[in-house]
Amino acid sequence: MTALDCICLAGPTAGGKTAAALAVAQKLPVEIISVDSALVYRGMDIGTAKPTPAERAAVPHHLIDLIDPTQAYSAAQFVADATRLMAEIRARGRLPLLVGGTMLYYKALLDGMDPLPAADAEVRAELDAEAAALGWPAMHEALARVDPLTAARLAPNDAQRIQRALEVWRLSGQPLSSFHTDRFGAGRNRPTPPAPLISLEPRERGWLHRRIEARFAQMLQQGLVDEVQQLRARGDLSLALPSMRCVGYRQVWEMLDGLFQASALPERGVTATRQLAKRQLTWLRGMPHRQVVASDDADALDQVVQRVQRLVASSELAR
Repeated sequence: MTALDCICLAGPTAGGKTAAALAVAQKLPVEIISVDSALVYRGMDIGTAKPTPAERAAVPHHLIDLIDPTQAYSAAQFVADATRLMAEIRARGRLPLLVGGTMLYYKALLDGMDPLPAADAEVRAELDAEAAALGWPAMHEALARVDPLTAARLAPNDAQRIQRALEVWRLSGQPLSSFHTDRFGAGRNRPTPPAPLISLEPRERGWLHRRIEARFAQMLQQGLVDEVQQLRARGDLSLALPSMRCVGYRQVWEMLDGLFQASALPERGVTATRQLAKRQLTWLRGMPHRQVVASDDADALDQVVQRVQRLVASSELAR
């Protein structure tokens, strides 16, 4: 075993990753690299549960507030940024701790991805027109016929990801799932084992659901609707952008568009967040090398800290 390049801390939304990362930071010299496709956006703080100024002051955080909500950020960009940051953090004598729930980013970093076709405005316009006529569930069925692996992990109304998967199919003639391949294949130099991945997963799904409900209620109390109203007032954002399709933001935007009553917002937001958590857990179960910590154990934070300490100690002994 060689010195650790990084340690990864993953889990579903609202599962306690931030608290666990801060607990680790109290014991070890770490810097946190966010693995979250929503935290990259500036001006989207409440609905993304962005770390507070105090939390960010307590330990260095990276890949937060990178871009404007009009911009896009890809898994390939994440891999490039995270790889550069890991080298810089290690050069400072500290340990990179990757924390977040965007599972595609983890997979891209740990397993690699073949280069994906670039976005094509004409193809996306065609897909949007078809979806307007047929509905996204029908588009999901079409995706299942050409790329059943990708379709199986997407909700029938996950417009953003269904569109991208169909776009990749039409541009390349290959399913999106075929690009999510192991770049280290036979005869290549895969690190053995992969970077350690600690996964916070609840034993009882009800525990996570209660936390999701409480957190969404807190977001509403903190002013999530006002935050989205301010974003709308800019005039250059819409639900066509990945940023505004983030869980929570999309539901508030649709409520402000009059698609449903304000009284239904909590239920809509909680339901969407539960669906996200379910998808995250499905991804995690496909990562057999992960080390699972039951997030609903009373001593879950201590368990995470102890695992990280053991990994660091084993690595240092092997140098």
